[in-house]
Amino acid sequence: MTEKLEAIAEKLKKIESSLMDPEVVSDAGRYRELMKERKNLLPVAEKYAEYKKFEAGRAEAEELLGSGDPELCELAGAELQECAAGMKRCEEELKILLLPKDPNDDKNVVIEIRGGAGGDEAALFSYVLYRMYCMYAESMKWKTELLYCNETELGGFKEVSFTVSGEGAYSRLKFESGVHRVQRVPETEAQGRIHTSTVTVAVLPEADDVEVEINPADIKFETCKSSGAGGQHINKTESAIRLYHKPTGIVIECQDERSQFKNKDKALKLLKTKLYDMKTREQHDRIASERKSQVGTGDRSERIRTYNYPQSRVTDHRIGMTIYSLDAFLNGDLNAMIDALITADTAAKLSQEEI
Repeated sequence: MTEKLEAIAEKLKKIESSLMDPEVVSDAGRYRELMKERKNLLPVAEKYAEYKKFEAGRAEAEELLGSGDPELCELAGAELQECAAGMKRCEEELKILLLPKDPNDDKNVVIEIRGGAGGDEAALFSYVLYRMYCMYAESMKWKTELLYCNETELGGFKEVSFTVSGEGAYSRLKFESGVHRVQRVPETEAQGRIHTSTVTVAVLPEADDVEVEINPADIKFETCKSSGAGGQHINKTESAIRLYHKPTGIVIECQDERSQFKNKDKALKLLKTKLYDMKTREQHDRIASERKSQVGTGDRSERIRTYNYPQSRVTDHRIGMTIYSLDAFLNGDLNAMIDALITADTAAKLSQEEI
């Protein structure tokens, strides 16, 4: 591990030297790439420098232990214990920092929410989850943008897709993919019986233009009138776009914007994201066949969480965590759950590294 850490420290020095080069500064793409690499290496290099500081302190304390002076020996003994504890803590933190990083962690995301079993009740809960993620994004200072929604007369969503843009968006939201189950008494239920409905959530890392190439001949566009429960521009202008990708059969609709051009641009952006997701999922499946994360695969068919309204609790089944503050959770207070999921995922990766 020491050789790897020394190599990282040396690489960081070279990057910081390159960032002072006028030619690099004038090349925006190269400068941005180096800054991103520096950002990834800096926490490791700083933690390694802290480790070496404790290591030097330990060596100095060991020398003082042999001085024969009782008072110095007592001080050196205390210093030795402190340095040893500091080195151990740094070692554990470095193991985590050296874990292979998900290349998508810094990407923006596209979230797709679809009503599953439960009809209108599932559609209503789709809206609740959409609102929850928007409120969480706002608390994180991220931006959201609606791409497409298919509303119901009762105010729910049969389907909704939107982007979340901001630093670390995918790293924190990627564990939300899966089946979300809700248990509550619907407003339309006269008998007061609890119904169980499901909603599927897909969190896709947004693809960069350089990562996905699309042949224009493979795409068919159609224009249509916007559809939904109502609104000033609904069913009046043919501004909605339906995109069909012939090789994969992917169909995408975008109607949020009033102009065809903007809806077409959003549809292409979403297609790139879906194609990138298909590519990364193929890679993930190959890895998962060899080793599987304890947190779960993120498969959209996997039931990951239950929201129980009568008991005001939300339970994540992957880590067995229950929070008894459902209202706060649905108002975007997700950090405790997400932090626990990240911790569990890190622990799973560490155990695999040790194997």
